[in-house]
Amino acid sequence: MPAGSNRFAMVIPGDPPRLKSEGVMKKNNRQIRKKGIDQIDCRMIELLQKDGRLSNTEIAKKLGLSEATVRTRLQRLIQEEYIQIVAVSNPLKLGFEAVGTIRIHVDIKEMDKIIRELKGIRALWHIVQSTGGTGIDTEFVLKDLNELNKLIFEKINRIDGVLRTETSLFLNYVKRQYDWGTALE
Repeated sequence: MPAGSNRFAMVIPGDPPRLKSEGVMKKNNRQIRKKGIDQIDCRMIELLQKDGRLSNTEIAKKLGLSEATVRTRLQRLIQEEYIQIVAVSNPLKLGFEAVGTIRIHVDIKEMDKIIRELKGIRALWHIVQSTGGTGIDTEFVLKDLNELNKLIFEKINRIDGVLRTETSLFLNYVKRQYDWGTALE
């Protein structure tokens, strides 16, 4: 992406942030070891969570940094999967008729193999290991119920180690918010 260009997107954080490993930072007069990201990274993430269309130049001005510094840090945050910059859409408004979640109860001994196979299914855009007796929670976006039927019975339930599935369809998005900041604030 060219320097200073606009991104028409939202920031979706990846895994929980880790502080950088070199040096020490202070939070509420306590010293905290740095392991992955620092306060500048956190501020960049917060700005992009509020407006994913901010250019590198605008971020640099707001934080008192050079555009090159912002570009380099942003590339690292994306590459290390702290954030994604994407246009977040409402699939229900885009014509998808089957949008929802599938809870997958699994044989724990088969977890890694099942996850590898699930990651290869394009319709599953969100896959997480979870507590509560299920093992894996997923979210899907499909054109219609026929595609959902194929997903459940011809793909997911045919994976060795899948014990059963529970499917819920979304009727409407009531709240979707992505500006939760970082846990390092």
